[in-house]
Amino acid sequence: QVQLVESGGGLVQAGGSLRLSCAASGSILSIFVMGWYREAPGKQRELVAQIHSSGFTNYADSVKGRFTISRDAGKNTVYLQMNSLKPEDTAVYYCNAESSKTYWGQGTQVTVSS
Repeated sequence: QVQLVESGGGLVQAGGSLRLSCAASGSILSIFVMGWYREAPGKQRELVAQIHSSGFTNYADSVKGRFTISRDAGKNTVYLQMNSLKPEDTAVYYCNAESSKTYWGQGTQVTVSS
């Protein structure tokens, strides 16, 4: 089992920045990719960014150049640095981990005001 705890959401004005954190615990050695997804009202959950155990990263086109995913292996934590935020980035952001199973955090709200 893997447990994921997110933090760092909040309210920010357009153009501002936020950093989300996701701390993993449990069977973390089994994880081969971690990522962030988001779900806006009335929309499907979508991938924002992923980081693989190899260090390879990939991003949704809508966030490329603005968001950066990184990890601190010593702290078992993955971060999402979000810059130049736009109102359309408003959503609940979920941390995700993939091993033999899929794990989700509880979600953290990000609201960007115009």
